[in-house]
Amino acid sequence: MNSQTNIELIMIGGSAGSLQVIIEMIKKLDDTLKAPIVLVLHRKAQSGNILQTLLQQFTKIPVTEVEDKTEIQNNTIYIVPADYHLLFENRKNMSLDSSEKMNYSRPSIDVAFRSAAEIYGENMIAILLSGANADGVEGLSYIKKNNGKVWIQDPETAEVDYMPRHAIEEIEYDLIIRPANLADYINQL
Repeated sequence: MNSQTNIELIMIGGSAGSLQVIIEMIKKLDDTLKAPIVLVLHRKAQSGNILQTLLQQFTKIPVTEVEDKTEIQNNTIYIVPADYHLLFENRKNMSLDSSEKMNYSRPSIDVAFRSAAEIYGENMIAILLSGANADGVEGLSYIKKNNGKVWIQDPETAEVDYMPRHAIEEIEYDLIIRPANLADYINQL
């Protein structure tokens, strides 16, 4: 995927069935990413930072859980903590918010994608993976309106296909992606 646009942020949203896709992706990522990756995953509120520890085993790229006022660094994988929404204050800082759940979820993929779109516009890619509800579809639509790139997991490859299938039916997208190719596309950015 060659484009004149400078990608400054990669957002990945997922729910049920997305963790294995993410693990396989990070195993193959170049350890010199030119942009940060932010993971917005639905998980139980009391899950602690076990996800950070798990993912770090598969990559040399630093994996860190977002804290309030986290400074954004390239070549870092950020995980939104359970039970918080992610907001972008500007291109340098992220903050956390504990307002009401959206689509039964906190973090909400829609909230994070929309906030990122307002800051990064055409300089971002959002990727929606496997999941069981409609969270993420509205956020992807907003990213598209702000000229960002939208990639959606091929529903045929999703453990739970509702989320990607719903997104494909509802919005304009740039790429339908198979998990096996995800890291290659990101590495080419």
